[in-house]
Amino acid sequence: SSYIKRYKYSGSFHMSYLNSVYGEKGSPDYSKQTNFQVLWSHTQDAKFNPNLSMSASVNFTTSGYSRNDVNSYYSPSFTENTKSSTVNMTYRIPNSKWSFSTTANITQRTSDSTMAVSFPNLTVSMSQVYPFKRKRSSGRERWYEKIKLSYSGVFQNSLTAKQDVFFKKSLIKDWRNGMKHNIPVSATFSLFKYINLTPYINLNDRMYTNKVRRQWDPNASMEVCDTTYGFYNVWDFTASLSLDTKIYGFFQPMKFLGDKVKMIRHVLTPTVSFSGNPDFSSPFFGYYGNYQYYNTNGELVKKKYSYFANSLYGTPSIGKSGTVSVQFANNLEMKVKTNDSIGEKKVSLIENFTVGQSYNFAADSMNWSNINTSLLLRLTKNFNLNLNATWDVYTYALSPSGSPVRVNKTRLQAGKGLGRLSSTGTSFSYTFNNNTFKRKKKKDEEKKNDDVPPDSDGYEEDYSDGRRPSQNNGGNDDMSFSSDGYMDWSIPWSLSVNYSINYGYGSFNYKKLEYNGRLTQNLSFSGSIQPTKNWNFGFSASYNFDMKKIAYMNCNISRDLHCFTMTASFVPVGPYKSYNFHIAVKSSLLQDLKYDKRSSYSNGVTWY
Repeated sequence: SSYIKRYKYSGSFHMSYLNSVYGEKGSPDYSKQTNFQVLWSHTQDAKFNPNLSMSASVNFTTSGYSRNDVNSYYSPSFTENTKSSTVNMTYRIPNSKWSFSTTANITQRTSDSTMAVSFPNLTVSMSQVYPFKRKRSSGRERWYEKIKLSYSGVFQNSLTAKQDVFFKKSLIKDWRNGMKHNIPVSATFSLFKYINLTPYINLNDRMYTNKVRRQWDPNASMEVCDTTYGFYNVWDFTASLSLDTKIYGFFQPMKFLGDKVKMIRHVLTPTVSFSGNPDFSSPFFGYYGNYQYYNTNGELVKKKYSYFANSLYGTPSIGKSGTVSVQFANNLEMKVKTNDSIGEKKVSLIENFTVGQSYNFAADSMNWSNINTSLLLRLTKNFNLNLNATWDVYTYALSPSGSPVRVNKTRLQAGKGLGRLSSTGTSFSYTFNNNTFKRKKKKDEEKKNDDVPPDSDGYEEDYSDGRRPSQNNGGNDDMSFSSDGYMDWSIPWSLSVNYSINYGYGSFNYKKLEYNGRLTQNLSFSGSIQPTKNWNFGFSASYNFDMKKIAYMNCNISRDLHCFTMTASFVPVGPYKSYNFHIAVKSSLLQDLKYDKRSSYSNGVTWY
């Protein structure tokens, strides 16, 4: 069912009920399953109420629906392991910085029928304000007028459980709930005219309704927990100070390289920042507890734990921090001559290349962080290459148990270079169609359109769609003609390719004491072709690089029969080989006038 309220809202609703029976009653293989699916989509016109908006995207499906519904085999949703539903409502107070939002989220994992529900969720936010700014300013701006802050508050109530036991969970003991407040305060000042100085303080406050105390039971030789319920406030903060500027460098190529390149510009943006926070695990704050016990070797072991480790918003980290971070961002552009009226244009050689690392003075070991790099290249007008990489700066050794551990010895000290690539990856997608390989002839087409003689009535016919009427087409509307009077044989087609590649650590090499690199690739593609006006062919598939074969493919064929429509779908590879044929009347009044032929669960694998 679809609904629409003009200029206000629109949406659609779909519900499907499936009752599957396998085998005969009394036989060992007899089983009966009941599943259903609910789809709901709702959108609101932005002009209806600018201050109040509501949207919904619901895809709720029981765990066995996709496996038992044959129609799902021919839909891309069949390969989805996770289904999510969201209902959102937002209200903005007119002429105010405040806004309120409430959401309900449901996430389902079909592989093990796990359901995560988060409801109700309430978000209160205040956009950025300058609390000390004068309403009627005169003279220069004071330093305290540059201080700005914002606020966001979140209340959440969630539960993750199996689908069959979800409604048996206790609202107090099993549901996780809490509230979090966040207030960032910052300002930007100019230092020595060319350096930007930015102090920043971030305040976090968490509110929980329970905490867990742990202690060691010597009689049972195990850790025991005691949960107490009440109101608990957990807050922390971080402070930082950053300095940044821009350095411009210009290079003019030599004459023997030609006069095509006028100038090359390099923009270097160095940033130095200092950040720190106290040790929130100290007894002064009361967020952590500790106990001690004797292990199997008779050694006394002291363990520190958090009272709120399993809470929604976590707990402040252990240990104090005092970090200095350095980052260099680079941009390289070239100015070349052109033959147009402007005479020159900018060409991006390196859109962005960033290198950054930090050092923690407060840590007792592993003071250096990994080196993080990012590269952005603008290869074509519609395609950018984005690479993020992490470089490991420490070495590895074997623990007394024989497992690999990271040790406090840099690779530079070990003579292995500055860093080793530990992770990187990129992804891209592109769609090919009729216009991808065509040459642009806009100027020639414009000249031809200017030479078209006007009709007897003094007006010129519009043939911008490329179709020209024919006097001898026999009444066939499928025949189309180009602007020069010849029949147009162009066939609409498209091919979309999605590819991602990632590199990371794999298995550990005990001889070299290094992790072996592991390459992960994903490839999926889909396409369609329309040889005539009423015929349409389409497919979608994914390739498994580990098994070196196509993991899944779905093909479909459709034919428009004027008053009828005919579709045929089939899965030619994989464990769900099957087919489906459908022909029905277009009119919704006669939607039950149809014919379906499909492979069953038992004979679907040998249908061809």
